[in-house]
Amino acid sequence: MRTVTGLFDDYDDARDAVRELAEAGVPSDDISIVASNIGDRYSADSSDAAEGAATGAGLGAAGGGVVGLLTGLGLMAIPGVGPVVAAGWLAATAAGAAAGAVAGGAAGGLIGALTDSGVDEEDAHVYAEGVRRGGALVTARVDESLVPEAETILKQRNRVDPAARRSIYAEEGWTQFDENADPYSLDEVERERERYRSMRG
Repeated sequence: MRTVTGLFDDYDDARDAVRELAEAGVPSDDISIVASNIGDRYSADSSDAAEGAATGAGLGAAGGGVVGLLTGLGLMAIPGVGPVVAAGWLAATAAGAAAGAVAGGAAGGLIGALTDSGVDEEDAHVYAEGVRRGGALVTARVDESLVPEAETILKQRNRVDPAARRSIYAEEGWTQFDENADPYSLDEVERERERYRSMRG
């Protein structure tokens, strides 16, 4: 098994990536999503939106797990990130690590869960910072035979290049995710999203 990960600036891209990973044969139990919920954007309507997306895609019985995953989004707070909606094994691992940690360890739990599953630590910090700035993170445990297809799915859904994003953050003096930093405000998140939208053209 290998871990494939994608950071997305747009929650809809992340949700579509989850759906397509499942269509490609990745079990829903092996897919996770953690998304910023600044402004309570997803907790109220995530159920209907996810169910509609899955039904519209004709997932049928095979999609039940994905609908369950996306409609089962739980609310949690990550120090330095703020409120998130999260589901799947990565969220459970991060929450478990946080529960056992002394001070503020949910972010350490997220980064630790990523690195323990094979994600490069520098990338893990970019991913946590990306969620802090309004993004959504999709992580899947994938059989070796499915890795190329899974990587293609994430790329086609506008996955963020972690090295390029790290460079952008570094230009602002950022070095790594800081769980003691203040979470982004809704206005800051919106400005961040608009910035990357304009870069994509």
